[in-house]
Amino acid sequence: MGGKRKGKVKFRNADEARKARELDASWKELQDKWGVEAEEKKRKRAMSQPTLEYKLSAPVGRSTSNHIPSRVTAGGSTSSVHKVYTGNKILGIGTMHKSNAVPIFSDEQAVEIATMRRG
Repeated sequence: MGGKRKGKVKFRNADEARKARELDASWKELQDKWGVEAEEKKRKRAMSQPTLEYKLSAPVGRSTSNHIPSRVTAGGSTSSVHKVYTGNKILGIGTMHKSNAVPIFSDEQAVEIATMRRG
């Protein structure tokens, strides 16, 4: 709805409204005299433009990296590794607010987190 149309113009008095109407009429007469039709001109301009074409390809001007060879490393793997906690300081993981995981180190801390969630 971001068009360029303006709303209705309000004038201070009838004299200003009459002058504005006369100016508008004289402007339209001048346009008709010179053969200018704004809407027709816009339509012709829009129709003469080439149609838009969308291409999903690499941007022009950027060189590809085909000339750079890939490095091969022996024994490397990119698979994800799940780590397991083997210590004895953390008792567990609590949820404080909106799935916020918090480590629990003592029984008192567990009670505090539990009461914070219930108010």
